[in-house]
Amino acid sequence: MNGSPFNSPSATPSLANLLALLSPQSPSLYDIPKRPRIFVSYQHSTDQKYYDEFSAKFHDSYESIYDNSLERKIDSDNPEYVIQRIRDDFITSTSCTILLVGPTTYQRKYIDWEIKATLDKEHGLVGFQLPNAFNAFSDRITAPARFAQNVNSGYALWHGISWQQIMVNPPVLNALVYDATNRDKRLIVNPNEIKKQNG
Repeated sequence: MNGSPFNSPSATPSLANLLALLSPQSPSLYDIPKRPRIFVSYQHSTDQKYYDEFSAKFHDSYESIYDNSLERKIDSDNPEYVIQRIRDDFITSTSCTILLVGPTTYQRKYIDWEIKATLDKEHGLVGFQLPNAFNAFSDRITAPARFAQNVNSGYALWHGISWQQIMVNPPVLNALVYDATNRDKRLIVNPNEIKKQNG
């Protein structure tokens, strides 16, 4: 299962729609518990600084769970076992997975497995394009195929809001998490085929 190219940017939902969710006329948004738990999926070797920035910015709003290099923590060559451990040890206690899409995210098997475990649990799924992912030559970025399938189905959120806009306007993340966790579960596309190796 390889990556799928996206035009950059794509909008689902629009910034105006997200800001409307933040208005006092949307009381259900304020039912989000204090510091809900989210799982953050990202490629450690290229995108750690963006995770650190994200974690620092949203520390007071969210309890951020991440894999802390699953390849070292779960010593197994059995993908089904590893996916089960991801689901049980990291995803189960969260409500939404935030995917940080950098230049090599689509190449990583563990990221595909984390997305699969998220969808197995029918949790929300939101992707953010990182500044280092932009391809100036094609105006497209490549995202993990399983994520792209769920954007196309209408389940996962992928938007045109820039990384900088999220960093300066944290309430937008609340609206995205709320929207993602309330998506119709029948839109989930989660084939059994998994990425077997990196690259």
